[in-house]
Amino acid sequence: MAEVEVCRLTKQFGQVTAVREMSFTAPAGKVTAFLGPNGSGKTTTLRTVLGLIRPTAGQALIGGVPYRRLPSPRRTVGALLEATSCHPGRRARNHLRVLAAAAGLPDSRVDEVLGQVDLTAHAGRPVRGFSLGMRQRLGIAAALLGDPEVLVLDEPANGLDPAGHAWLRGLLRKLADEGRTVLVASHLLSEMAQTVDHVVIVSAGQLRFTGPLREIGETNAALESAFLSLTSTPG
Repeated sequence: MAEVEVCRLTKQFGQVTAVREMSFTAPAGKVTAFLGPNGSGKTTTLRTVLGLIRPTAGQALIGGVPYRRLPSPRRTVGALLEATSCHPGRRARNHLRVLAAAAGLPDSRVDEVLGQVDLTAHAGRPVRGFSLGMRQRLGIAAALLGDPEVLVLDEPANGLDPAGHAWLRGLLRKLADEGRTVLVASHLLSEMAQTVDHVVIVSAGQLRFTGPLREIGETNAALESAFLSLTSTPG
């Protein structure tokens, strides 16, 4: 399975340096939490990994190559960046059918992923009637369409109720146990402590910590303390 590698990544927008000299690896078979406050560079980094932003310096690799050089990107990487990016008037199943057809994926995958995210009963409903949590599930279904080796998810727990949080934890754990690379950006520290194997902490566009969760403690309090101390480090 492919790993995600970020190597001395820097991204500048005019005079603003959003990411500076960042390096980390999200290993295969692990859930990696990408933690940091708003404005810390998480989304910029993920967009660079997915080939949506060109780095100023350094590189982001998936299985050793940039996203743009992957022969079958949707079969290698599944991503959720914005849960509200689907047409509100389109029915959930049809939304996924359009995505599957565009990626050359079989239509049979649509019902399979709807089942994975517990949306089968709502597949015929227009997306405009979905709650944020249901839209998150639909976005995760879209990410799973290609049965990818790598999942890149930006704040996937937003809008989920407690049952949804428990469901998401189980899904991420299952995907990692199958050998996939799961990279999850979040600010929900206590939620991540219950799920992840590997942690990357950033603030002000710079890496503060990367390593196994056990190195900073596997309790909510330990992760919270580490996060607060590391993100408050002057940049």
